[in-house]
Amino acid sequence: MTTEPVRGTREMLSGMTPSLDTAEYVFCTTADVALANGASHNALAWFREDEGFSLVLEIAQARRFGFDCALPMRRITLTVFSSLEGIGLTAAVSDALTRDGIPCNMVAAYHHDHVFVPSDKAERAMAVLIDLQAASA
Repeated sequence: MTTEPVRGTREMLSGMTPSLDTAEYVFCTTADVALANGASHNALAWFREDEGFSLVLEIAQARRFGFDCALPMRRITLTVFSSLEGIGLTAAVSDALTRDGIPCNMVAAYHHDHVFVPSDKAERAMAVLIDLQAASA
């Protein structure tokens, strides 16, 4: 794995090598500070918004805290070390999934981008992303 972030769109796409997580996740929200603090220790990710806290929790943890679990999602990690200044990866990935009728929620972290898709569409999303990667090589 490269230690330098990749900036070019084609480089990011050709090197993204999607990896499907086996766990199911749920996007949760609460304005309850105590609940958010308790759940945040188990969160894969969290973000403070004007309306409250958004958390990404494994489905079992979400149930434990009483959150709505109606839309289980799977995480696909794009394993390329994409630059925070890179342009086009998110757009190309979401566009490819959109063309196939697959909704997605993109989460960019420091080293990698993560794509959350409905669990029942995860395998198809992987195929779409693998095809996108191959077409960019």
